[in-house]
Amino acid sequence: MTLNDPIEVTQTAYENSCGRASDPEVGGRAIREVLDRVGDKWSLLLIATLRGGRLRFSELQRHIPGISQRMLTRTLRQLERDGLISRTVHAEVPPRVEYEHTQLGGTFIAIAEAVGQWAIENHAAVEAARAAYDERG
Repeated sequence: MTLNDPIEVTQTAYENSCGRASDPEVGGRAIREVLDRVGDKWSLLLIATLRGGRLRFSELQRHIPGISQRMLTRTLRQLERDGLISRTVHAEVPPRVEYEHTQLGGTFIAIAEAVGQWAIENHAAVEAARAAYDERG
C-alpha cells in the first residue's frame, strides 16, 4: 500500500441502516422500530424489572410506581409481541399469569441497565443543561 492508494472505507451495519442503504425506505427501519419499543416511557423499566426472573402482573405493578394497569397491560403485550418477554398462564382459580424474559429479551438486559445507569448518573447534568437552555430562551 502506498500513500496514493485509495482508502477503502467500510460501513458498519449501523451506518448502513441509517439511510445509506440502496433503498431509502429500508434505511434506518430496524433501528427506528426497536427504539420505538424500548424508547417509550415504560419498556426499559419493565425489561430491567424482569431481570430478576419471573414476576406476576401485580408484582410488576408494585415494582414500577406510576404505571397504570392499562399501560402495564399494553406495554407487556407489545414486549411479548416483539419477542422480548413471554407470558405464562397457569390453570388455577383465579388464573395466575407470570411474565419473564425470552432468550432474546435476556440479551437486552445489559443494554437496559446501562441506559438506566447512564440516566441516573447524568440526570443532574441534564437538568442543569435544560435550565441553562431555558434561561437563554
